[in-house]
Amino acid sequence: MTRRFVIFERFDTAVVPFPFAEQAVLKRRPVVVMSSREFNEANGATLVAMITTAKVSVWPSDIALVDLEAAGLMTPCILRWRLTTLPNDLILRALGRLSAVDRMACERGMAEMILG
Repeated sequence: MTRRFVIFERFDTAVVPFPFAEQAVLKRRPVVVMSSREFNEANGATLVAMITTAKVSVWPSDIALVDLEAAGLMTPCILRWRLTTLPNDLILRALGRLSAVDRMACERGMAEMILG
């Protein structure tokens, strides 16, 4: 039996097995979907950014998420620009969606990262 999956929208939050270059393990963690639904559907894969509590390290580009309830998060978190593209069927479950304020912060952060 094949597992059914959902095509996610930009700024949805979800749980995925996130790959780490420095470890040979996948860790289940929350992410923010950064690619559009059209991209995700056409390519069979979704671009995501890591959500973390960042207890050990801080990146200057980290974005504090303000509306945890909307995002489906239980503890204070940040979006970190650690990106990966995963096959759609590896997305384990939906959490929520970034609020308008958090979406604007992410759009600003992405523009600064890409355009300088």
